Amino acid sequence: MRVRLDYGTEGLNVDLPDERVTVIEPVPRPAVPDAAATLKAAIRSPIGCAPLREQVRKGQRVAISVCDITRAQPRREQLQAIFEEIPDIPRSDITIFIATGTHRSNTDAELERMLGADILRTCRVVNHNSRDAATLAFAGTTSTGVPVYLNREFLQSDVRITTGFVEPHFFAGFSGGPKMVAPGLAGLETVMTLHDASRIGHPKATWGVIDGNPVHDDVREIARMVGVHFALDVTLNREQQITAAFAGDILEQHRTACTHARDTAMRAVPQPFDVVLTTNSGYPLDQNLYQAVKGMSAAAKIVKPGGTIVCAAECRDGLPSHGSYGAILSSQPTPAALLEMICSPGYSTPDQWQVQVQSQIQLKARVLVKTSGLSASDLSAAHFTPIEDVGRTVHEHLSQAGHDATLCVLPQGPQTIPYLVGSW
Repeated sequence: MRVRLDYGTEGLNVDLPDERVTVIEPVPRPAVPDAAATLKAAIRSPIGCAPLREQVRKGQRVAISVCDITRAQPRREQLQAIFEEIPDIPRSDITIFIATGTHRSNTDAELERMLGADILRTCRVVNHNSRDAATLAFAGTTSTGVPVYLNREFLQSDVRITTGFVEPHFFAGFSGGPKMVAPGLAGLETVMTLHDASRIGHPKATWGVIDGNPVHDDVREIARMVGVHFALDVTLNREQQITAAFAGDILEQHRTACTHARDTAMRAVPQPFDVVLTTNSGYPLDQNLYQAVKGMSAAAKIVKPGGTIVCAAECRDGLPSHGSYGAILSSQPTPAALLEMICSPGYSTPDQWQVQVQSQIQLKARVLVKTSGLSASDLSAAHFTPIEDVGRTVHEHLSQAGHDATLCVLPQGPQTIPYLVGSW
């Protein structure tokens, strides 16, 4: 059979066996017929709070957070819907905050692609910098001891609004909602605590789990501490079109959105597979190897111990060159040594959470990677096995696993989260 994998912007077609193959994709959701009308309806009938128009007065400073370039959020549509609901607020009183978390700042060209020339010209836009202490303010400490440092300007705004999109997340449960406050607009010290080895290693810090997930529990508490006035989230289909919109209280609307996303994206399978072929959902999520760990994590949920994961991710942005991901990977000779280092008392380095998850996956299964943006030596240095031909590699590893070997394909990567029956 021929299967199209989400890879970069063009996709990747691969020839796979016809037998003992399971292809898992999200429940297909059509785009809403009128995105603007859907967003307006959600904003005007919010969940758990007053409509936005009743919460904003002329003369107030409005802050709105949006996802950075690594996410496929329909920012312009969501922002325009919000602007239309607060017509008395001049654009000069609105600041758009790019919720980068610990990621790099977005370039001017990326900002124009994300927001459009009109928004850039009429609104102030701030790239959050988690490492710039001068831009942060202390907001308190959570009940579990997380010191909360957040973007000072966001905190000082009269009205705080978040926008995002909701999909399963590999250790926070789901994206969107409260994550648009922390880690999105948090200081590095806060993110390091939220993503420490004990939280990331917790069995409930995984796809689709929010209650009892120590990462998401803390993230929710931070959102409550801050006092977000309004939130707008959407769900998307494979074409990155809006399939539903949710608005209102940041926690209540997000819980509703998570239920919708879970019903679409999480699929049960009866037994694990010898080989799992995955992607990282194509561009923009597969623009670097750091992000590609998410696609591997989805595959790891259903691969047999000692099995094989094949991941196709374009990685046009490399490892990337910014951050500590590459340096951590090169500091130890094996995934086991990396995991031991990260879990040792006192160890704390930015991006350790991604290496921790990657190492846990690699201790369970072999991971082979197809990419156009990294050399074979780059992949080997990151402890992966580089490959060129996805189809041939899959055939070879199925053959090595025996005549009854099974294959699972996740063409959209972490847009579909498989799980074993009875395990979730």
